[in-house]
Amino acid sequence: MQSDGEQVERPPAWAEQLVRTMDDGFRVPGTNLRFGFDSVLGLLLPVGGDAMGAVATLSLFYLAVQKGVPRVVLLRMALNVALDAVVGSVPIVGDAFDLIWKANRKNLQLIERSTGSGAAPRGAALLKDRLAVAGILLLVVCALLLPFVLFGVLLGYVLKR
Repeated sequence: MQSDGEQVERPPAWAEQLVRTMDDGFRVPGTNLRFGFDSVLGLLLPVGGDAMGAVATLSLFYLAVQKGVPRVVLLRMALNVALDAVVGSVPIVGDAFDLIWKANRKNLQLIERSTGSGAAPRGAALLKDRLAVAGILLLVVCALLLPFVLFGVLLGYVLKR
């Protein structure tokens, strides 16, 4: 339930089951650490397992479009999946990341929040999504520019010698 009394629309049972299966259906005994088939697939089938997990996630996008969530929320969902797929494909680090980053769970929560009582997200929620998307895009741009900056610094250093 949201703070202003609005009911958050519950997702269909198949969507909740998909998220549970992919992200947090199993628990490591003696801990609160939960994992799903997304982590297992990534561990057993590096890169291919992460790609299969990302394909399974497409059904949440179908649900989001069907529910009419705003484009900025769809973009945020896509960035969640992209981050999961890219970092998840890095051996060992990606497997640990898959245990922490639950893209499907995050995306289902975004859908739930965006469809509360059938209304579009309130201003603060939409601003939060836009800021998150802008921040992620800024990090991507910086990551893409970093090799060029380092190359320029290295080239400048070599040419001065």
